[in-house]
Amino acid sequence: MTDEKIAQEQLQGLLDSYPKERRYALSVMQDMQRLYGYLPREGLEALAKHLNCPVSGLYSKATFYKALSLKPKGKHIIKVCDGTACHFRGSVNLVNSIQRILGIGPGEVTSDGEFSLELVNCVGSCALSPVMVIDGAYYGKVTMESLPEIFRVVREGVTS
Repeated sequence: MTDEKIAQEQLQGLLDSYPKERRYALSVMQDMQRLYGYLPREGLEALAKHLNCPVSGLYSKATFYKALSLKPKGKHIIKVCDGTACHFRGSVNLVNSIQRILGIGPGEVTSDGEFSLELVNCVGSCALSPVMVIDGAYYGKVTMESLPEIFRVVREGVTS
């Protein structure tokens, strides 16, 4: 059985787990995002058919909610806070350094699929600014010099 066939079976299983009612569209999309890491075009088309609704309405929801993504994300998602405190304490320099080290800007994924970068408004840790969050782990008072070691630890899955 091919990976494509497995993916189709997973998608059909997901769709079949919900009633064919439009009010479930967002819930299905959230589950689809968990399953694939993003909302694939084929998945949205299948959902539109399942719900008997226009695919454009699903794209509208997908672009409205920040938690949903139409593009694949990296294995490790880097969220750099750009709230007021972080901005004044160098989040722009942090993003520039990440771009230099990993070769990606906000909204992009490294060529190996390992990291993606997002700029967020606030993570609620102003005292630790500038802050970034990778896979739910908070890194405070991040400096450009500390980035290579943080990325090494994340890549290797080392826990402190």
